[in-house]
Amino acid sequence: MKYLTILGATGSIGESAADILLRHVDKFSAYALVGHRNHQRMLELAHSLRPRWVVMTDAGAAGQLKGKLPENVQLETGMDAAIAMATDSHVDMVLAAMVGAVGLPAALAAVKAGKRVGLANKECLVTAGRIFMQTARESGAEVVPVDSEHAAVHQCLAGHDHDSVSRVILTASGGPFRNRDPATMHTVTPEEAVAHPNWDMGAKISVDSATMMNKALELIEARWLFDMQPEKLSAIIHPQSIVHGMVEYTDGSVVAQLAEPDMRGPIAYAMQAKPRLTSGISMLDLAKHGRLDFQAVDEGRFPAMRLIKNVLAGHDSLAIALNAANEVANQAFRERRISFTDIVCVVEQALEASEDVSVDGLDDVWSRDREIRRLTESFITNL
Repeated sequence: MKYLTILGATGSIGESAADILLRHVDKFSAYALVGHRNHQRMLELAHSLRPRWVVMTDAGAAGQLKGKLPENVQLETGMDAAIAMATDSHVDMVLAAMVGAVGLPAALAAVKAGKRVGLANKECLVTAGRIFMQTARESGAEVVPVDSEHAAVHQCLAGHDHDSVSRVILTASGGPFRNRDPATMHTVTPEEAVAHPNWDMGAKISVDSATMMNKALELIEARWLFDMQPEKLSAIIHPQSIVHGMVEYTDGSVVAQLAEPDMRGPIAYAMQAKPRLTSGISMLDLAKHGRLDFQAVDEGRFPAMRLIKNVLAGHDSLAIALNAANEVANQAFRERRISFTDIVCVVEQALEASEDVSVDGLDDVWSRDREIRRLTESFITNL
């Protein structure tokens, strides 16, 4: 029996992970479930998965669960408790699915402890990729991507020579606005932006998909996950979301991973690749789909993909600035304080204001993150 801690258990990734756990109760068990504010969903998960521990990082949410959890399920509060659950000696694997930079401390602690880490948190690699992967190498931790595109690339690289890779290609659905007139983008509402055509994701990630900022962040992730030079990283729009990632080799061959768009696939792969686990997703019927379309990314429609070129060519501080500014701008849009097209404009302002320097420690990461967030809020106020 393998024991898992799920960081971000009440989100969409946590929900899919719960489904996998319930399909394989003979192999896996939840040791700890970590959430933030959604105490109602956590209560449901506690009853279905029966973990040893439940942690709510929000004290008020924890208070709502007192006296309501199943027998023998213990309750803790705060980020320190989340870190303790990520490093506990009983835990075999940590699924790091907290949204945002707040998820970095617990995920990094799991890596330092040498755990197998299923990484679904982009910001761990975007803000501290060099530190995160160096720590994994030093501790012997195995970092397995849970993001569908990176899980695909991970599979396409397996068994192949790293030096023979000429290009890593991440696919992007193009979100809900891939065919929308760019002149009308400023009228996009939060409700329209979160209505992703292929994936059921949280609000923040759905907006990132609509701007294609998620793909920009994923390219940074791929750089560190797969130890790839920026010039070998690329993206292509694939509306059907059937091909999740591709690797092109120097002999001209391209290896691709295909599956129905369902996050249970990458999660099951991260939990156990040999032998593979049944995940509950539908088997792929290519004849039924009939066609697979691809098109180049239009940087005029998706200016985030223009910004990422400079970020990849620069140092760590630019990636920190991109992520922090995007988190602030994304939230401001969802709160209707700025327009959809303002998101990337605000991020670009933050990048212009950021130093282009290497970052070697977490204290510097947090310092730069805080400063960029402060600057971004001032840019938003002055729009």
